[in-house]
Amino acid sequence: MPQLSRRHLVVALSFALGTAHASAQHEHADDRHKEGHAEKLDRVVVTASPLRSTEEAIAQPAEVLSGAMLDRARAATLGETISGLPGVQASHFGAAVSRPIIRGLDGARVGVLQSGLATLDASALSQDHAAAIEPFLADQIEVLKGPATLLFGTGAIGGIVNVVDGRIPEAPIETLGGRAETRYDSATRGFTHLARVDGGGDRLAWHVDGLYRDLEDYETPHGRQQNSFNRGKSGAFGSSWITDVGFVGASIARYENRYGNPGEPGDAEHDEPGVTIDMNQDRYELRGGLTAPAEAIDALRVSVAHTDYEHTEFEGDEIGTRFLRDGSEGRLELSHTELGGWLGAIGLQASDTRFEAIGEEAFVPRTNTRSLGLFLVEQRSFGPLQFEVGGRVDRVRTDPIDGASRSFRPHSLSASGLWQFDAAWRLSLNLDHAERAPAEEELFANGPHAATASFEIGNPDLRREQANQAELGLHFHGERLHAKLSAYRNRFEDFIYLVDTGGHVEDDHHGDELPVRQWTQADARFRGFEAEAEWRLADNDYGRFDLRAFADSVRATLADGGNLPRIAPARLGLTLDWQRDAWRASLSSIGYKRQNDVAENETPTAGYALVNAHVAYHVDGRHNAWEVFFDAKNLTDRSARVHTSFLKDSVALPGRNFALGLRLFF
Repeated sequence: MPQLSRRHLVVALSFALGTAHASAQHEHADDRHKEGHAEKLDRVVVTASPLRSTEEAIAQPAEVLSGAMLDRARAATLGETISGLPGVQASHFGAAVSRPIIRGLDGARVGVLQSGLATLDASALSQDHAAAIEPFLADQIEVLKGPATLLFGTGAIGGIVNVVDGRIPEAPIETLGGRAETRYDSATRGFTHLARVDGGGDRLAWHVDGLYRDLEDYETPHGRQQNSFNRGKSGAFGSSWITDVGFVGASIARYENRYGNPGEPGDAEHDEPGVTIDMNQDRYELRGGLTAPAEAIDALRVSVAHTDYEHTEFEGDEIGTRFLRDGSEGRLELSHTELGGWLGAIGLQASDTRFEAIGEEAFVPRTNTRSLGLFLVEQRSFGPLQFEVGGRVDRVRTDPIDGASRSFRPHSLSASGLWQFDAAWRLSLNLDHAERAPAEEELFANGPHAATASFEIGNPDLRREQANQAELGLHFHGERLHAKLSAYRNRFEDFIYLVDTGGHVEDDHHGDELPVRQWTQADARFRGFEAEAEWRLADNDYGRFDLRAFADSVRATLADGGNLPRIAPARLGLTLDWQRDAWRASLSSIGYKRQNDVAENETPTAGYALVNAHVAYHVDGRHNAWEVFFDAKNLTDRSARVHTSFLKDSVALPGRNFALGLRLFF
């Protein structure tokens, strides 16, 4: 390990001193790291649900990462953080860019939310665009798998990932509290430092957080991955006025990230610079809520966010292409008390975004997109049976600067049932019809796209995409065993995808020939399964031993039998957890099957297994808590390439990596 720089020492020491000072004023240590899996299922509320249900009470497959489980999974990108969940994998474009893939669907089909509102960045536009969100600062991360258009609109036809950050407090904070962390990673020879503090008094509550990351090019089994560095910083301040009947609050946040594009590392011998990306986003949020504001109304919640986003690609010191997006989104939810045995909520969601690309690779014209959606969801129980129905209608209008506008009216319907036919057993059935309006790049792209290494052509005549999904799930929760199994089938009509035409055009800027790829439509079929089980092997003087296993698989084909491109491979994962007093440790392995089900002009990807380990020593004091942790990833230094990545042949996953860090809670 190289010697620590003065700057890193100062930052780490400042975090420690600030925590020690604040902890003297606090009365209770953070005990959330004592949570077990079974207890977590019973009390973690999924805030993405308008009925504020727990994870187990939602018919749609849901996963929530929080507490010690989230701390162990945290990574520099959102996709990597949640990629260990069944049915969830991630794209890969180097250390800084990894977006969630849910059941084989990604991009414009998976909504990435920040406390219930869209991030409004450009990450869905291209694989080399990072999501403007920081998983290290999250309170919890919620994943809804399968169509979530009913609640969040056409950009959630494959599911949503909601990062809950707590930047706008919704409940009183009596005493000062927070957390801090500093860690070093060997593969990147880099550091990550973060801190957050929450405080309040009387009716005022406030939150402040900050993060600094400095990671160099990472090490792979084949050597350094050139131009894969990742340097970022972010911070936020939020405050709320809280009364007995509700709250109103606001926050302001800044996100900055400068990272290299490993797909374009440059050539030092020929004095050719690599491509780097400088990304900045300012986000402003306003949120309020009322409890029982009128008869028959249980709660009223309103939230609004506005963002200004800029993404600049540099070739050396020269500006290549700039991507600009500014947008606003608002959401209103009104939940009612029991009416005729039904509990439910009605909601209204609206957004207005403007996107523009300027420069040599501006493959999408300046476009303004407006949407408005109205949804209703109702739930009723009949003894051991619980039913939920809902519907949504949207209006989406997309206006390019140099072409005809397009308007769409997608609608969604959903029906689900839960049957608790035994104290330990539960059966669920979900039926969904979801529709999606085409995204900007699918309609209007026309130019060279570096991330796909192709000349991309849109189709302004695309129709709305429609999905009909059926899913059956079985859950078992006993004293020593918790297990769940689900199988689904999704029939898409007019599925939108990027097809290789077989033609080539010359890249005027680089002098290379680029393959021509065009957005087109065809019917498609997705089917798959997910299984997960956790056994309590022993709980004795030697500690508590738990074994977790999961498996998932998705098969995606066109109606004519051809394979869809870049579909995530099947996986099998095993984790052995041990905990005794202040110690906890785990050893895990995730095996990725070789992906042979490839599309035309797509090559297979070899399978691999990643072996990881984790050790932590956690101490709860009277007024604070602290934890030292050690993580080891890819212990066998296995060469691994991500099938879903456009760069799989030139960019590998990091090799063996060790991380050492300190967490403080107060």
